[in-house]
Amino acid sequence: MTKPHDPIRPSTVPDDDNCNNSSNDHFNAVLAARMSRRSMLRGGFATAASAVMGSMGLSACGGSGDPDPVAVPPALPVPAEKLLAFAAVPKSLADTVAVPAGYTATILYALGDPLRAATPAYKNDGTDTDFDNRAGDHHDGMEYFGLTASGTPSASGAERGVLAMNHEATTAERLASHFLHADGGTATLPRPAAEVDKEVAVYGISVIEVRKTGSTWSSIVDSTFNRRLTPLSDVEISGPARGNALLVTQYSPAGTRTRGTLSNCGGGRTPWGTYLSGEENWAGYFVRGAADDAARGNDKSVVALRRYGRRQGATSRHGWETGGADDRYQRWDISRKGASANGSDDYRNEMNGQGYIIEVDPYDKTRTARKRSALGRFAHESGAFGNPVAGQPLAVYMGDDSRNEYIYKFVSKEVWNASDATPADRIGTGDKYLDSGTLYVARVNADGTGQWIELSLANPLISAYTAYPFADLADVLVNARLAADAAGATRMDRPEWCSVHPVTGEIYYTLTNNSNRSVDPGGAPALLPDAGNPRVYTDMQGAAAQNGNPNGHIIRFKEGTGGSAATSFTWDVYLFAAESGADATRVNLSGLTADQDHSSPDGLAFVKSTGICWIQTDDDAYADVTNNMMLAAVPGQVGDGARTTLAYDKADGSKLDVDTFVGKKPTADTLKRFLVGPANSEITGITETPDGKALFINIMHPGLYTARADIGDPARYKSQWPANAGYGAGKRPRSATIVITKNDGGRIGT
Repeated sequence: MTKPHDPIRPSTVPDDDNCNNSSNDHFNAVLAARMSRRSMLRGGFATAASAVMGSMGLSACGGSGDPDPVAVPPALPVPAEKLLAFAAVPKSLADTVAVPAGYTATILYALGDPLRAATPAYKNDGTDTDFDNRAGDHHDGMEYFGLTASGTPSASGAERGVLAMNHEATTAERLASHFLHADGGTATLPRPAAEVDKEVAVYGISVIEVRKTGSTWSSIVDSTFNRRLTPLSDVEISGPARGNALLVTQYSPAGTRTRGTLSNCGGGRTPWGTYLSGEENWAGYFVRGAADDAARGNDKSVVALRRYGRRQGATSRHGWETGGADDRYQRWDISRKGASANGSDDYRNEMNGQGYIIEVDPYDKTRTARKRSALGRFAHESGAFGNPVAGQPLAVYMGDDSRNEYIYKFVSKEVWNASDATPADRIGTGDKYLDSGTLYVARVNADGTGQWIELSLANPLISAYTAYPFADLADVLVNARLAADAAGATRMDRPEWCSVHPVTGEIYYTLTNNSNRSVDPGGAPALLPDAGNPRVYTDMQGAAAQNGNPNGHIIRFKEGTGGSAATSFTWDVYLFAAESGADATRVNLSGLTADQDHSSPDGLAFVKSTGICWIQTDDDAYADVTNNMMLAAVPGQVGDGARTTLAYDKADGSKLDVDTFVGKKPTADTLKRFLVGPANSEITGITETPDGKALFINIMHPGLYTARADIGDPARYKSQWPANAGYGAGKRPRSATIVITKNDGGRIGT
């Protein structure tokens, strides 16, 4: 996701960040590997079993790929693929995409690319329009869905498919998305309607067909699968919150629908073949009047709005509410303005329609997307399913991407029926598994254990919570953060993506960083280190001190008895992100080398073809040394390392000892940098073809720090990618999807 890390960074989202002021506190050696962040990799399990057991815009770095096996009579067994058998890509500040020698990265789908033939080619000079029919901005999480040659859904389709991807945000400075407008846009209020309409349309989701012809992948203009969902698309509310008073608006007096999807970050794939998208930092797009607390009668909605980052007087990120009197602009003002008691004559409840996991059928554009309220409302990253087992409930693992927020799990009421993997009605199957179940939040204990705490009125800590009296289950889910506060969940160092190991079933969560950690907290939002978030240190970037846990880490859980439905787990820290030269006793606890070091892990996904875990970074702390990156990892399992004590000196002279559990240190064969991106970009989005021979990733917001005042001088752009790689018109930087292939036709990462 796009996150604030450095105070000089342009605003790229989260006004809801930092608003938790609660007091809560093998099969063989190949599996014993560790992950890192900041680079993404290519894969190869050898075969999935053997690993468990045993262009454009790209520069190739390092050694060559694996040698081809030589047939010698009599015929010998073909050598198994070796995972991570590539030379690590060095850190870099170059404005290009660097991958290992033997690989090619090709630009596939960039901001502004048309989805239909009737839409003109993208001029990239700020004069383009019709963004409802173009690629959106800030490409983020995505998934690949296979097709047969004739265009029907296929789990094995590796040369034709559909990509569903998120468009999280847009590059902006002082209100306007300056790369979208010819003169950089209007930096004062009110905003022109034409500018607002263009900016709103670049948010949401793309669904596009992609196809391989010979050895080349391309997106297919005018495919019947192509479509965009934007913040103005009609969307259904599904699950316990459907029809609840909290969802009543002027747009939907019945509380059953909402307008659009916003700030879409991580993705996910359901076992029945649909796409899940997490709505992340959405609160900052809404404005609240300076006297709105009194207008609401200082009722409990004021408590909820504060908890989700919207105090009265809060201004919006882009000022979209000033675009005019039309309903599509006024919906961004969540002040109570109407006379009705229920909100059916204004948009006081509009923000309650954002912050969910939204389900989209990538194969059928006629099906309306549905927001799954049973999975809770917060700053969603990805949604990762536990490995499905017939006859057992399904679990969806999630994180709330904000400092001091929580880790969640949803367990379905219905048990998995394998025949539902290929249903006639995919969205209806989502109703079956995602509309009824139980939401849990994690408590991480100091002894290496943890509990999943139920979030419902059956939990007395929630039903008796005086700070916010919950009315019903819908209230608990819509205000899941408040319910988690009441339940005593553990505040974490910004939970980002999560993914489930395809063999062990263990769940990995990136905790990207947290400047709030301190051995001498002076009150909220600062908090002490704890077992699951144990580091507090200072990382210098030039003369600037970066305090707390600026580099982040990856934690992993092993479910207890009951599998996905378990209410207990054990845990350890798989990987501590750090610079290779940092203090090995306090900071570089995972012993990272120069080929492995990284900062702020964010995107994370295991791929099924090889079992490789890809780790991607979204970082500013190490930006003086390297651009963001992607690493490839072959992790071990919970408990393969050791208990470690971190000793801190407090300001009053006392000592603070924090025990934590550190996973086995990675080796050169189990963690390695695979990719480094262009200047100012985030590396995100991970998905592959079923044969593992094509890996799709996203390059988000290259040139992010370009000043609006420099919009007329391309020489002053902080990046010119992908134009400098020969892709498209103009020189303004563009977010884009790339596809990585291996020159010998093998699987990525082998």
